[in-house]
Amino acid sequence: MEQAATLVGAPVDNPLTELANLAGRARAWMELLQGRVEKLLEDFDDAEERRDREGGNAKNRGIRYQAGAGEQLRAEVSLYERSMDRLGKFLADYGRLGIDERLAKITESQAERVIAAIDAALAHAGVTGKVATEAKQVAARRLRAV
Repeated sequence: MEQAATLVGAPVDNPLTELANLAGRARAWMELLQGRVEKLLEDFDDAEERRDREGGNAKNRGIRYQAGAGEQLRAEVSLYERSMDRLGKFLADYGRLGIDERLAKITESQAERVIAAIDAALAHAGVTGKVATEAKQVAARRLRAV
């Protein structure tokens, strides 16, 4: 059973937060690939300039190259295009599902429960009036800091 748990991994506690994290990772992956494609284009521009100055060939540079089967597109470009499509899907799902609003509601609900618990604890301890108000203000400041 332990081996199965190791292979499967930890269960997802909050699918909304997990989807938001996954969208962030998809964006980071897309940006990494964007840098790779930009580097390919820079290398191609440099090779073109060198070819124009010195004569020669800029073959196998840039986002395409010649191979036995003809002109090929570099894998980095295909991965970049796929990552843009995938990120677009994540963001569309994220917006369609209203994840930001749902997470905000969860946070609001948690805050209301914390406030209710503080109120109940103060009432149980017999703390009322100005002292109770001050205690709630201290709790509010601490919660905002978190």
